[in-house]
Amino acid sequence: MTTPAHHRPRTLADTLTQLGVPAAGFALLAFAVWYVLDTRPLERKVAPPIPPATSPFADALAASGVVEATTENIAVGSPTAGVVVKVLVKVGDEVSPGTPLFRLDDREIRGLLAVRQAAVERARSELLRLESLPRQEEIPVLEARVAEARANLDRERDAFQRARETFARKVTTEQDLIERQEALEAAEASLARAMADLDLLRAGAWSYDRDVTRAELAEVEAEVSRIEIEIDRLTVRSLVDGRVLRVDVRPGEFVGTPPSEPLVILGDVERMHVRVDIDEYDIARFDETAEAYAMPRGNLQQRYPLEFVRIEPYVVPKKSLTGDNTERVDVRVLQVIYRFDPTGRPRLFVGQQVEVYIDAVDGAAAEADGGSQSGEGR
Repeated sequence: MTTPAHHRPRTLADTLTQLGVPAAGFALLAFAVWYVLDTRPLERKVAPPIPPATSPFADALAASGVVEATTENIAVGSPTAGVVVKVLVKVGDEVSPGTPLFRLDDREIRGLLAVRQAAVERARSELLRLESLPRQEEIPVLEARVAEARANLDRERDAFQRARETFARKVTTEQDLIERQEALEAAEASLARAMADLDLLRAGAWSYDRDVTRAELAEVEAEVSRIEIEIDRLTVRSLVDGRVLRVDVRPGEFVGTPPSEPLVILGDVERMHVRVDIDEYDIARFDETAEAYAMPRGNLQQRYPLEFVRIEPYVVPKKSLTGDNTERVDVRVLQVIYRFDPTGRPRLFVGQQVEVYIDAVDGAAAEADGGSQSGEGR
């Protein structure tokens, strides 16, 4: 005989459990879906504050350029090392050839100049003394010395004659005669010397002495000129017409040769140039006769027509960087110089970067044209 199973009576807790747990699960699922949808990132397309540059050509060669002065940017340094005592220009000043820019301390070299100038005066006085010989005041002195020597010679000649006569009469000894003869010869020599001194004085300075003194004078004068040039070089001057674009030197600073960076930068900004870097991969598409425009960054809708000036035919590593993260720096570029007239347009500054668009030559078409021309040549 089977015993019936025992059944527990259904309670309110059982009912709540069976209904509440699934309901809570659905609620949590709904909350998770809502949270995910509410916190998902939204992609909003924001218009750029400045519209990007647009090429004016259907097929354009794009490049970056840097504005520079017509004379290029002339970096002025110091020819000698020294301490700057005065800066004579400021940024924006107009300069012309010979305009002083700054001056170095010249006290030491001016002291050396004074010494050399004294040497010049000494050499000049010596040459003047030699050229003015004979001195007229000295001639009577030597003439009197000649007369004295001649009188002494007459006296010694008379004494020798008497000594010879007395020696012949055996009155004096042979020794007395020899002494009188030696005295006569000495008197003759004294007269010859006095006459030679007088002739030498009347002849004036020796021409070779004057030549040597002239050479010494020329040497010290050349040294003075060299020092004056060195003093003049301590005042650094402009060699071109233009405007002061930058001054990076102050009084009291020591400058070396060459300086670590330009002290003053000059340039002619009446008409400006743009130095354009054309990637080596685009050189085949470049045509120097094609139209070109420059658009300054920050005002990319403003176009500046460019006029071709020249190509610098040496391809160099790229140095002018635009700052773009995708920009390649392991390429070489061909630098092309264009000119433009900034008159009547928004102002541009030297060193400002611009976007340059050049009407490009299709590489395939250019190659085809080249092939056909070479075929016709054959």
